[in-house]
Amino acid sequence: MKKNTFYVLLLFIISFSSIAQHSLKRIWVTDSILPIPESVFYDKTDRVLYSSLMDGSPAERDGKGSIAKLTTDGKIINLNWISGLNAPKGMAKFKDKLFVADLTEIVIIDIKQQKILKKITVDDSKILNDVTVDKKGVVYVSDPKVGKIFKLENDIASVYLENLNKPNGLKFINNDLYYLDNGSLYKMDNKKNKHLLTDGMDENTDGIEQIAKGEFVVSCWTGVIYYVNKDGSKEILSDTRKEEYYSGDIGLDYEKKIVYVPSLFKKTITAYSLE
Repeated sequence: MKKNTFYVLLLFIISFSSIAQHSLKRIWVTDSILPIPESVFYDKTDRVLYSSLMDGSPAERDGKGSIAKLTTDGKIINLNWISGLNAPKGMAKFKDKLFVADLTEIVIIDIKQQKILKKITVDDSKILNDVTVDKKGVVYVSDPKVGKIFKLENDIASVYLENLNKPNGLKFINNDLYYLDNGSLYKMDNKKNKHLLTDGMDENTDGIEQIAKGEFVVSCWTGVIYYVNKDGSKEILSDTRKEEYYSGDIGLDYEKKIVYVPSLFKKTITAYSLE
């Protein structure tokens, strides 16, 4: 009797564990025509996608970079919606402005006018990467090359955090700054009190999106995507490292739970339903 009870309990645990697991189900993938897409940003207001296209080296000032505009079902609206950039990477939106990290500059784009308003040089930066904006419109941008996170306020750039390893993905949520650094996810409040949420991920952590309160999807440019639970435990949603199928900075439709993943050298964006 005890033996039977044990097996029933074991079966229940296994069943519960399988139900608790998250997964990615592919919805669509674009044609291979996007010249090195580094990041995807979902604009929930206009319900469109923006993708930063490096079209060259991630560190070269060549003027070949651009921002593409796509529909939410992967159709190209304008491959060169904004052109003349260098190696654009992370993006964030505040009101009608799109902020883009482009090597040592933060490019500010007027979305309605579809034009660059200004480019602000960030001193001491080398390869700016991800961007996020707080509720007041203050912009934060990471630079893994120099181990710093910069702040842009009133068009003045300054160092916000330094002496980091490889800070990359950023996301400002409520009053806290979440950031990825060398395989770890941290939360920092407005007094710069830092709390480690999880570690042990692939050291090339790249994009971060909040799925639910305290739960995140994290991408690594080497090709692995994680689901981070509230207790800090991790699930691998996708791992294409052996195939060298690189995944860049992800975007998210929070309402529909759709994750948009740029594939860099495969020149595609894939939409996944998070289940």
